[in-house]
Amino acid sequence: MPETNTPTHPAWREIAPPPGYEFTGGAGYALPEYPFVVPPELQSGAVVRHPVVIVGGGITGLTLACSLARLGVDAVLLDEDNTVGVKGASSRGICYTQKSLEIFHRLGIYERIAKKGVQWSVGRTFAGHDEVYSFDLREQSNFNLSTQPPFINIQQFYIEGFLVERIYELGHVDLRWKNRVTAFKQNDEFATLTVETPAGSYQIEANHVIDATGCSTPFHQWCAATLQTKRGDDRWCIADVRFTKHPPVERHTWIEAPFNENRAVWQHLMADDVWRIDYQMAPNADPNYVSREDVVRERLARQFGPDVGVDIVWVGPYAYRSQCVDRLRMGRVFFMGDTAKVVSPFGARGGNTGVADADNLAWKLAAVLRGQARPALLDSYHDERHEAARQNVLVTNRTARFLRPADGVERLFRSAAISLAKQYAFARSLINTGRMAVANSYTRSPICGPTGGLSVQNVAFSWADGEAGSNGTRPGSQGVVNDLLTWAQGHLLVLVFGDVSAAASQRLRQLTNGRPVRSVQVVGTDGQPQAFEHVRDPKGHLQGACHVFGHAWALVRPDGYLAATGEAVDDQLVHAIEKCLGHQ
Repeated sequence: MPETNTPTHPAWREIAPPPGYEFTGGAGYALPEYPFVVPPELQSGAVVRHPVVIVGGGITGLTLACSLARLGVDAVLLDEDNTVGVKGASSRGICYTQKSLEIFHRLGIYERIAKKGVQWSVGRTFAGHDEVYSFDLREQSNFNLSTQPPFINIQQFYIEGFLVERIYELGHVDLRWKNRVTAFKQNDEFATLTVETPAGSYQIEANHVIDATGCSTPFHQWCAATLQTKRGDDRWCIADVRFTKHPPVERHTWIEAPFNENRAVWQHLMADDVWRIDYQMAPNADPNYVSREDVVRERLARQFGPDVGVDIVWVGPYAYRSQCVDRLRMGRVFFMGDTAKVVSPFGARGGNTGVADADNLAWKLAAVLRGQARPALLDSYHDERHEAARQNVLVTNRTARFLRPADGVERLFRSAAISLAKQYAFARSLINTGRMAVANSYTRSPICGPTGGLSVQNVAFSWADGEAGSNGTRPGSQGVVNDLLTWAQGHLLVLVFGDVSAAASQRLRQLTNGRPVRSVQVVGTDGQPQAFEHVRDPKGHLQGACHVFGHAWALVRPDGYLAATGEAVDDQLVHAIEKCLGHQ
């Protein structure tokens, strides 16, 4: 991704607005405010060293903080604001994919999200007045086993607020509002951060620093990070609106919308009956003009009819870019979320991948800080999440090129694809209005075996007598994978499918004795359990989610990813456990 020199008008906001970005168009959003508390370092004058300091209280930083709190790891989170979201700005991210929802389920906020948000699975794509492509995610194997839906639409600030509430419930994390980091240095033993507050400045030390402040972070310069950046001339205007009579609850996209000068349009429903409408603008459009309320109302009237009744909640112009740092770990600093990479919003691969970044690093930090894994385990964060970042940048850049093709071959290809897709089913897969986000696979992970690196969907099973964790549920009631991961308390989870021999049982007891490993036998409808900790998988969904068949074992990480699979409980399993903990 070479750097390009295409200028960006200062009024065109990047997809990840920098700190201090203000926009007051429309009625706006009412955001909660959290109190500033004088940090103890200012009161005592002492410089305190903390195991983990998170900088940035957006969705990525808060997900990491909540994940660490759930695992009992103490941390400090510094945020220069005193609220969630971005004051005066849009709802930002709105589409949350199944993997993120599974993570939020494990963190204990999924029910709040499901109650507030809007579930959807059907997407329709139009060119002109013709529908050329549609899908139902519930029918796709990537989504159809989990107990969470394919997608929920909800404004990002709601999720951030739910995370704040949950962190306060769990404890362990000190949320420090109106604490802005102004300087940073690190050595082989620790990092030192200078923090400015309304009550004065102080210094804080950290064993590990997580930068989740966004794409304009000063940590890139402080750490001498190198980045690959690409800017284009694609311009958009976003309108968050309420209708008196709203459209269908589906994801509608237009590649060539007749009501928008044959440019692209996105249409999504969010919480509070607010619709997000994204309008692609001309590359030379004046951002101040296209985001004027009267111009937006004319645009909405062309799309929905002259009698449409709308309440404009927020309007703003945006320009997109892609960006990826070359290293996600530099010394004691870890980059995640928009700090690690910035992608175009097509396919919901922005905030969702930041949530996955946090989930990936949290269990590794916990294992290392507990002394259960070698510090080298932390290096795998870069290997796994940088692969995911590069993949997401590649996928979204391809979508951006389809929606804003260069004159010549690219435009010819798009025209041909649209024309063919209207008549032939085979061509519909060529229509690229955003490849919807799924859990990234880790094909180059140093801690996963050849069959590992795949996400395990949060499928259901049946508890049985002596159910895992003795959690008090009645025999035969339903559990889900996240229940087992919660029971494992941040340890690795070995699922053994089918009969377990006496020798295998003894080996499993040895493996789980003194190691951060828990074991559960999974038996079929007619199978007989040989282990105290066991569950039943009558429909085979748990086995399918682990990508194994017959008598087998699956080693599942605390982030719901497979570390490895195998058949016999032998040295291969021992090797997989040691490898997953960074001992090899």
